[in-house]
Formats: sequence, C-alpha cells, structure tokens
Amino acid sequence: MLTDLLHVLATNTWAWFLVVLFFGGSIFVHELGHFLAARWRGAHVERFSIGFGPKIFSWYHDGVEYRVSWIPLGGYVLLPQLADLGALEGKSTADVAKLPPITYTSKVIIFLAGAAFNILFAFALACVVWLHGQPTSSEEATTRIGYVSQTVDDGTKAPSPASLAGLRIGDTVMAIDGRKVADWSDLTQTLIMSSGRGPDGQPQNIFTILRDGQTLTVTLHPRLSGDEQIRRIGISPAYDLIVFTAPENSAGQRIGLKPKDQILRLDTTPVQNLSLWQDYLTAHASQAVAIKVLRDQTELTLALPPRPGAKNPADLGLDFTTSSRLTHPNPFTQVSDNVLMTFRTLWSLLNPHSDIGLSKLSSVVGIVHIFHSAAEAGLLAVVMFTILINVNLAIVNLLPVPVLDGGQIVFATIAKLRGRALPINIVAATQGVFLVLLLSMILYVNIFDVRRWVRDAREEQAAAATAAPQPGK
Repeated sequence: MLTDLLHVLATNTWAWFLVVLFFGGSIFVHELGHFLAARWRGAHVERFSIGFGPKIFSWYHDGVEYRVSWIPLGGYVLLPQLADLGALEGKSTADVAKLPPITYTSKVIIFLAGAAFNILFAFALACVVWLHGQPTSSEEATTRIGYVSQTVDDGTKAPSPASLAGLRIGDTVMAIDGRKVADWSDLTQTLIMSSGRGPDGQPQNIFTILRDGQTLTVTLHPRLSGDEQIRRIGISPAYDLIVFTAPENSAGQRIGLKPKDQILRLDTTPVQNLSLWQDYLTAHASQAVAIKVLRDQTELTLALPPRPGAKNPADLGLDFTTSSRLTHPNPFTQVSDNVLMTFRTLWSLLNPHSDIGLSKLSSVVGIVHIFHSAAEAGLLAVVMFTILINVNLAIVNLLPVPVLDGGQIVFATIAKLRGRALPINIVAATQGVFLVLLLSMILYVNIFDVRRWVRDAREEQAAAATAAPQPGK
C-alpha cells in the first residue's frame, strides 16, 4: 500500500506543480484576506504563515514574520489582539496589554475577509472559465437514460433498482424527490446525497421521469454499492457513441467502420451508450448484425458477420468517444452552483437519514489527490476544481466552530453582547477541545483518502497492464 502511494507521489512533475500552485494559492488567498484586512483596520500582524507547525524558512519585512511551515493543513495570520490560537500558530511574543484594543466591527471584518477573498478568487477563476469556454460532452449534458443495467455491483449481483422499478432506455429524469436535475452530474450528486427512506428504513427515492411525452413518478430503492457504499440504481446516460479510432486490421476496420462514424442502431435497436453496444453484440454473437452509422451526414449500414468463436464478441478493436460542445457558463452561476453543492454536502453530513458520513469526505490528502487527477486531465479541470475548493474554504471556515473563523466571530459576538471579554480560560479550553476534535477528524478522513488514492493507483496500473501488448501476440 505504501509502495503504491510513493510511486504515485513520485510521478508527474507538472501535475504536482499545478497542485502546489492552485491548492497552495487558495490557502494563500484566504490568509491574504485576513492579512490585508488586519492592516487596513490597524491590527498588529505578527506572523503570516502558509502551513502550521515548525517553519521551513522565513523572512521579516516591515515588522512581520513571513514563513512557510511543514504541516500543509492550511495557514494562518498571527493576530494576538484577536485570538489566542497558540496551539496551532505558536505563542505570540507581543505584549497584548500594550497594544490598542480592536473594535468588534474590525474583528468581524478581519475574520470575514479570508472567506471573502476565497469567493473573489473563485469568481475570478469562474470568469476565466466563462471567457475560455468549458467543453461539455453529450454524456454530461443530459438526464436521458441510455442504459439500464440488470444488476448493481454490490457483491450480490442482485437485480438493479432501475430494472425492478421499470425504468427504460429513453426515459428522461426530470427530478429526484421533487428536486429538479439539470444534467447527469447533478442527477448523480442528488441521488448520492439524498436521504429518502421507505417505511422499512431502507433507502428510497421518487424519480419524476418523462416517457413518450408523459410525466410519470417511479419509486426506487437504491442499493449501497461500490467501495464507497453510495446509492446506485443501475442507469447510465444517453450520449452520441462515436468511433474514435479504428486500427488497421481490427475487426471494426475490416467491416468498414471509420473514425468519426456515429453509431445509430444495431439492427433495429437504437444505441446511445457503450454498455448497450457491448451487451447487444455479446448477445448476438452467433448471428449477423446490421450496424447503422452516420458518416458525413449520411446514414450507412455495415454488416458485422457472425462471430460465435470470438472470446469477446463486443470487442471490434475500436475506441469510442462522444460529441461535445463549448459552453460559456455564467461566473455567477458557477460560484452559486458550488455554494449550493457545499451546503448540500454539509446538510447530507448532518442529516441522520442520509448515507453520507465522514469517511466519504475528503481532507488534505483527498483534495491533493483530486487536484492531481485534475492536473492530469488539463489546466481547465484544475481551474474548475479550484473554484469549488475556494467556495468550500469560504463556507467551512465560517462555520461557528472554535478555531475556525466563524467560531472566532461567535466569541467576539458573545463578548460584545456581554460587554466584556470572555474568560481566557474558557476560550482556551473550548478551543483546545475543538482543536483535538478537528485534528482527529482530519486524521480519520485522511486515512480513507489514502485508501482511495492507493485503490485508484492500483486500478490504473491494472488497466495499463491489460491494455499493454502481450508477448507473442
């Protein structure tokens, strides 16, 4: 397990550069907000640190120590007049009694500034996506069902909830439990984060679907499946199935398939999903199949002869892709969608009826893992994930939890209402308890993050080994 993780950590220098640049940059932006607000409001700034714990290196300028520290769990601006977080930030050397008092308004502004800067940074990145454009595939842009699996992979091979409920290929999912869904990603997230339960306490969802012009409601009982034990019902999206490559002497090339051919039908069965293609060719291996394709706006019919002796009748040596278009999502919509997603995740975490627990969240290791994967996909994917991370940082830091910015605002508000500062021992004890709880939660979540990362690395290695040419073939 450790060897697999070390192998991943040692590869792809460019991806790691992007991780450091955008993840580290998000933390820097948050702390920069606190720093600039503190300077503006006249607070004493003793230290500006990226990371916690012992310093890696530091320098001084204008009376402030700037440092980079070893524990990459965030960062801080040491403001002795505002909060005593010595356990995290190190002891202050300033004599607070000799420093001028900071008003309640200034405290709130300074604590809010970190979140505000993250939102501004997210909005700026969203403007980049808006101007550049975001490739959106036909697979992502739909809520139309292109395939209904007969089973769900949960270790039992039980019938899938979708097949039991009678969902069909061609059905369009309009809403889940009354909440409208806009695309396949929204559909998946809504299902995973849902909390519907039947009378027996088992997961239950009400799907509103459009079928042949009629609106229907269908009750499904999702199964918790996969490594993450999330709600699944056994459906996949409809999309344009297009030949990407047809290698020389492959079975597909020999019957006349070419790159850019769009698969329309197999015999009389419409095909808008790779799984349906595979199932149909496997089931009809002993007979000829007519493949209807769209090539240069013209429909053609190609004949696939019987292949009863083929080890994998669905494998014609082809690679497939799908169509996509460039969209320019409004930056306000991008940020608001991520805000909504963050609140939905928090609500699912707190809701006792949902299936979302701490083990399904991501902490530092998980975030770095996703950043790394996004970096391998391209710079635009990194920018889009950074928008989500900054919205997350803003909202999570404003939760009313001691040691977070929101908790400090709560302390300041209580002190304002009672007309005097809270007893230092109460503040210190409360922050100490929540600090231990927070670090314990981070450690717990990181354990699952490491497991996911190692599992993904092994799957990638296995896929690469399967795809590699075998000696003697």
